[in-house]
Amino acid sequence: MIESVRTAFTLPEVRRKILFTIGMLVIYRLTANIPVPGVDIDAWLQFAASGQGQEGLLGVLDLLSGGAVSNFSVMAMGVYPYITASIIIQLLTPVIPYLEEMASEGESGRNRLNKITYYLTVPLALLQAVGQVNLVGLTFGGGTGNALEFIMPNFGFGSAAMILPTMTTLLAMVGGTMFAIWLGEQITENGVGQGISLIIFGGIASQIPLNLINLFTSTQDQQTDRFISLASFVLITIATVLVIVFIQEGERRVPVQYGRRVRGRKVYQGQSTHVPLKVNTAGMIPIIFAQSILTFPSLAASFFVPPLETADEGFGAALARTVAQGFNQGANLDVNPIAPAIYWLFMFLFVVGFTFFYTDVMVRQQKLAENLQRRGGFIPGIRPGKKTDEYITAVVRRVTFVGAVYLGLVAVLPGFFQYLGWFLNIQGLGLSSLIISGSGLIIVVGVVIDTMRQIEAQLIMRNYESSL
Repeated sequence: MIESVRTAFTLPEVRRKILFTIGMLVIYRLTANIPVPGVDIDAWLQFAASGQGQEGLLGVLDLLSGGAVSNFSVMAMGVYPYITASIIIQLLTPVIPYLEEMASEGESGRNRLNKITYYLTVPLALLQAVGQVNLVGLTFGGGTGNALEFIMPNFGFGSAAMILPTMTTLLAMVGGTMFAIWLGEQITENGVGQGISLIIFGGIASQIPLNLINLFTSTQDQQTDRFISLASFVLITIATVLVIVFIQEGERRVPVQYGRRVRGRKVYQGQSTHVPLKVNTAGMIPIIFAQSILTFPSLAASFFVPPLETADEGFGAALARTVAQGFNQGANLDVNPIAPAIYWLFMFLFVVGFTFFYTDVMVRQQKLAENLQRRGGFIPGIRPGKKTDEYITAVVRRVTFVGAVYLGLVAVLPGFFQYLGWFLNIQGLGLSSLIISGSGLIIVVGVVIDTMRQIEAQLIMRNYESSL
């Protein structure tokens, strides 16, 4: 494999593509350090030093954006509005006949769908920018939003004088997202690998050194805890990567037989092949769905939290405070150990449910039974048409069960070690699973495998041996 990478750098065209990809990722990381216009940097650094933003929803967004949230950068939203728009279009395609017809038109139809996705990304990015800025105020203001007056004194629509600075801030964040998407498209066209995935990969990978430093800093007074935490990080990472590769590459091969076909004067003999059904067809999408939905209870409850906690604040206010502070993956277990457990339970159930839902949608869009019948193929022992469709659906659901449980366990892995570290009183144990979360590892491993396959394809085109 090392020899193949060395060979790739000796080929001018492949070397140019690899260096172009690295250059685009460097530009993305540099842009992630440009602050949003209208932010009082001194006030922001003072609030950020308190460490409140490292927990809860803001910490999740910071991890996914590669630290751009902690920098209050123009890249704070990353490319996730585009991913959300892509998911919406994928789910609406089989429902809306116009989109379904467009998807079946080949390359031109896919280009038009991509254009619609870009148009949908802009309003979604604008809404997310408003929500993310207000979330910063709620997080650092203890649920009141008062901190936003110090961090961004000119943000809001309360007066005419604040409209222009507010729109400048929002447009800068939307522009940062669209610039990140453009960088991803450039990588796809002129570099190596899938651009959008590499942008997300770059953000996640850039946080690993900082998270390791935080792990060492938090356990500097407990050498035993530091050793256990570091060893657990290494073991968790190796074991998780092995499982991810095994499941991601796993597939069920359904045998397919083609009958004898006549094309003009030529007679083609029947041949045997197979239809590969992936164990994890949905990829990371169910985890993104689950995280997106589970952020709403905490965010909605934060609007009903009183400014100061009192002994007689009432059941409603106490419930809102519990949900706002505890119903997220970064909650302090010493304050409330029950709410995070409910959060991780719902995370597992939602991931499993969304895996079945999204896989079913994707398989129905492929129309495997219809395509097999049109090409004269059949599954031995199964009648073509409806029976074939029912058989494929049954096989997909059995295989998806394994993939759904796998995704669910990977998603709740940080919660398991968080509770284990809390129960054993080892502070770094919970942090060790968050240096790079299971969901982040799925992205990292998937992107690395996909990129290596593309490099391999470039080498095979030039008659070099396979690297995988």
